[in-house]
Amino acid sequence: MIKRTNTKGKFKNKRRFDNRQKNTARFQLPKGADIDYKNFTLLQKYLNDRGKIIPRRISGVTAKQQRQLVVSIKRARHLALLTSGGIKK
Repeated sequence: MIKRTNTKGKFKNKRRFDNRQKNTARFQLPKGADIDYKNFTLLQKYLNDRGKIIPRRISGVTAKQQRQLVVSIKRARHLALLTSGGIKK
C-alpha cells in the first residue's frame, strides 16, 4: 500500500517502474518475411516445446505481426500442418 504524505499530495514511496530494463527481442522477425500458414520454419520459432504461442513481450515482434502470427499458427493447426509439438511428420 502506498501512503500519501501531507505535502502536495505526492506519493511517499516512489513506484519502482523507473528502473525497469527494456526487453530485447529474442526472436527478430526477418525483414520482408511473409507470415503465412505454409511457412513452417518461421511459425515453429514462435511456438515453445509444448506448442504454445510465445507472447509478444518475449518474442519482441510488433502487435500487428503478433496478430498475423497467431492467425497463421491457428490456421496451420486447423489444417493439421502443425501439431502441438511443432511440425507434423
